[in-house]
Amino acid sequence: MNSELCLVKRQFGHRARLALSPAESRAMDDQAHAARTMWNCLHAWWLMMPKRKRSLAAADAAIRQARKDIDFLAVLPAQGAQAVLKTYFQSWKNCWDGRAQEPNFKSRFRSVMSVDIPQGRDLQIKRIHRRWGMVNIPKVGGVRFRWTKDLPVGKKANADHRITGARLGKDGLGWHIAFRITTLDRTPEPHSGPEVGIDMGVNLPMALSDGNHHDHGRPPRLPDGTSDRDKWLGPDEKAKLLRLEQRAAHRETFRKPKKKTSRGLHRTYDQIRALRAKATRRSIDWQHKTTTTLAERYSVIVVEDLHITNMTKSAKGTVENPGKNVKQKSGLNRSSLQEAWGRTVTMLTYKTARQGGALVKVPAPHTSQRCSACGFLTPGSREKQALFVCKNPVCGWIGNADHNGARNVLHLYRIGHVAIPAAGRAAVRRTRGVKPATAR
Repeated sequence: MNSELCLVKRQFGHRARLALSPAESRAMDDQAHAARTMWNCLHAWWLMMPKRKRSLAAADAAIRQARKDIDFLAVLPAQGAQAVLKTYFQSWKNCWDGRAQEPNFKSRFRSVMSVDIPQGRDLQIKRIHRRWGMVNIPKVGGVRFRWTKDLPVGKKANADHRITGARLGKDGLGWHIAFRITTLDRTPEPHSGPEVGIDMGVNLPMALSDGNHHDHGRPPRLPDGTSDRDKWLGPDEKAKLLRLEQRAAHRETFRKPKKKTSRGLHRTYDQIRALRAKATRRSIDWQHKTTTTLAERYSVIVVEDLHITNMTKSAKGTVENPGKNVKQKSGLNRSSLQEAWGRTVTMLTYKTARQGGALVKVPAPHTSQRCSACGFLTPGSREKQALFVCKNPVCGWIGNADHNGARNVLHLYRIGHVAIPAAGRAAVRRTRGVKPATAR
C-alpha cells in the first residue's frame, strides 16, 4: 500500500503560559473586554434585525461601522473582530443543529476573558531560550511564553505541519496562549489491546472492569458526609484559601450598597481565583495523564452514556412541592460536576482514535444495581457505596460496587445492549424543535 494513503491530517492544541508585564496585561484586558463588547453588540444587532436581513455580510458591515464609531472597539485587532463574528454565527449553527443552547449576552464578571488570533503568520514565533519563546500579539508586541513543547516554527514548519492560529485566555493565574497546530500523521494501526469497561463515580473516579482503578488521591469525606471541594489543594493551600475566604467575607460587610469594591477586597478575590485556577489545572493534568494511559493500554473503552445535566439538577422543588434532602443533593451535584465526566469522555474519544482504538457508549440505567455475575436486579444488593452483595439466593456474589458497575458496562457492549429494557433503550434525547437525523 502506498505510504501516502496512510497519512491523515490532524489538528491539536498546545497551551503555554504568557509572561506579561503590567502594561501588556492591561492591554490584553482591554482587548478581551472589547471582544466581549463586540459579541454583545452582535447579539443585540441579531435580535433587532428581521430574520430576512440576518446575514454574514450585513453583520460584517455592522461591526466595521461599529469599530469606526466606537473608539473602544478599535483596541481589538480587525482579525480578532472577524473571529468574534465567525464564532457568533457558528454558535447559532450549533444551536440549530441541536448541539448547544442559544447564544446570549456575555457578562463582564461571569464570562471568560479571551481573544482569538485566527492567522498563524501574525504570531511570528521564535525560540529565545531553552525554557522561553517569543510570540507576537497584535497591538501588544512581543511577549515571552514558557517553551514546554517543540513547535513547528522556522525550518520545522511546512504546509502540512504548521501553526494556524492561537487563542488567548485568562484565568486566576494570568494569561495563557493556546496554539492551534495542524500536522500530518500516519493512520494508526488497529489496537491489539484488551477491552475494558469504565464506571465513573465520585468516591472512585474511574473503576475498571479488570479490577484496576484510577484514583487521584482524594482525602476521605468530611464528617458531615459531604466531599472536600478543594481536593486538589494541599493542606497549607487549603488553610490559606480558608483565611482568604474569611477575609473576603469580613471586608464585604464594610462595603456599602451600590458602592465600588475596595482594592483590598479585589486583591483578596484575585488570590482566591488563583488558588481555584491552580486546583483546576491540576485536575485537568490528572485527566490528561490518566486518559493517555488508558488509550495506550486498551483497544476498546466502554463508558456509560451519562446525561450529566439531568443528573445534577437541583432538588429544591417548588413552594407547593418542596424537595427532600436538598443539602445532600447539592453536595452530590457539586462533587459530580467537579469530577468533569464529560471532559474525561471527550479526552478518551480523541486519544483512543489516535491509538487505533475506539470509545463506545452504552445505556446507563441499572448498571450499578445489576449483579455482574448472575445478571439479576435484586433489591438491596448495593448495601453501601463501595460494597455490592447480590441478594439472589442462587448467586450471592460479593465485590466492589464500582467494579461491578464497570463489569456490567463491558458486558452490555459485548452482548450488543440486548439486555436493556425497551424503555431505557428507546429514550432518544434531542433539543426541542430539532428533527431526527432520518427526517432531515
